Amino acid sequence: MKICASLSGMSDLDLADKADMVEIRLDLLGEVPEIKDRELLVTYRGPIDLGVLPEGFSGTIDIGEEPRPDTHLNVVASHHNYESTPDAERIRSILGAMDSDISKGAFAVNRFTDLVSILDAARSMKRRHVVLGMGGLGTVTRIRQTLLGNEFSFGYVGEPTAPGQLSVDEMSALGDDCMILGILGNPLSKSKSAKMQNAALRASGINGIYLPFESPDLEQVEEVIRGYDIRGVNVTIPYKQEIMDHLDVVDKAASSIGAVNTVVNNNGRLEGHNTDVIGIDTALIRAGFEAEDKRILVLGSGGAAKACVHYMMERNCDVTITGRNRETGEEVAKEFGAKYRAPTSVSVMMYDLVVNCTPVGMYSDGPYPINISAITRNQAVFDMVYGSETPIVREALSKGCRVAYGADMLAGQGAAAFSMWTGVYDSFDVMRRELD
Repeated sequence: MKICASLSGMSDLDLADKADMVEIRLDLLGEVPEIKDRELLVTYRGPIDLGVLPEGFSGTIDIGEEPRPDTHLNVVASHHNYESTPDAERIRSILGAMDSDISKGAFAVNRFTDLVSILDAARSMKRRHVVLGMGGLGTVTRIRQTLLGNEFSFGYVGEPTAPGQLSVDEMSALGDDCMILGILGNPLSKSKSAKMQNAALRASGINGIYLPFESPDLEQVEEVIRGYDIRGVNVTIPYKQEIMDHLDVVDKAASSIGAVNTVVNNNGRLEGHNTDVIGIDTALIRAGFEAEDKRILVLGSGGAAKACVHYMMERNCDVTITGRNRETGEEVAKEFGAKYRAPTSVSVMMYDLVVNCTPVGMYSDGPYPINISAITRNQAVFDMVYGSETPIVREALSKGCRVAYGADMLAGQGAAAFSMWTGVYDSFDVMRRELD
């Protein structure tokens, strides 16, 4: 990987020792310093004045979309679209029309189809190029230089100079062939999976990175996973069921649950799994709750609720589902042989375990489908929400209930997914510490 360090100030130069090139942006630095031990890229933002270059300058200049000057220097022409990514044909047209030695395009990536456009355009370019995606979803383009055929890639020192950048040190350590993992969902602002999984990668000595892939839809997600050689992804709200349509095979547990939370890319064959059941088991064991033959009340009817109902039914439990969406609640109950009750007809104290599978407490403080003040000390509570002490957990603790925590479930399911991707089976403790 050839890394160009984007400097935001001259003090950054001391931190760029692992970069192959140094970018001097005239709009930020105002002048071109004499740097003798590094290949320089001088980037203009506006009219091209070769007079600002030091005598004997032999580096590269980025002229943006200005006319090419009369010079013997290596010239990069660059196009930036900070709003969107056009289709592959349009990208090729834009870059192909540039009068330059290297054509550079940087595009805001908003969805998976944008990543496919960048990949298709870069692979089919017949001239020297740099095609990159901006924003968090575009980060993957910065560490697949060889795959995209890019002349170089950019990293930051000090502070990022473009959205989605990684630092020079990170990129130098990762290289082109690092393992890429990630999480699919929308939104992902509350997710702790990246922190947890990246810690496991470091502890295991695996050269890899776990990235957030936040997109408003899943169109062409399978092409992104295969095309960018992404080893695997977790899947969260709202895509645990929809992702199944984009996979080659789904294992028995995930098929029975009707939801996938883990995808493994085995040489282009995308396999769907559900490790939520392992996370549920982990959380209940750590809480000291034995589920066999118990009466269970499940709040919610999404993918996590399905995994919970599946887990409980396999243990001969008497399961009742409740929630505000009666239609989906009844569907889940029918699918698994459980019961559905409207929230107004639920007697909370009749159950051994109350499980919150709704996002209440994650994005807001309620209200819950049930009156949580009706919980008694003789019951156990399992809240799948993590990251803070939620109202239902506070209520349970105040009553002296046994509590199973969402953080234990998250680390349990995350460790199980990690083992599928890497073959490393002892990452639970590392992941759990990151959630405290």
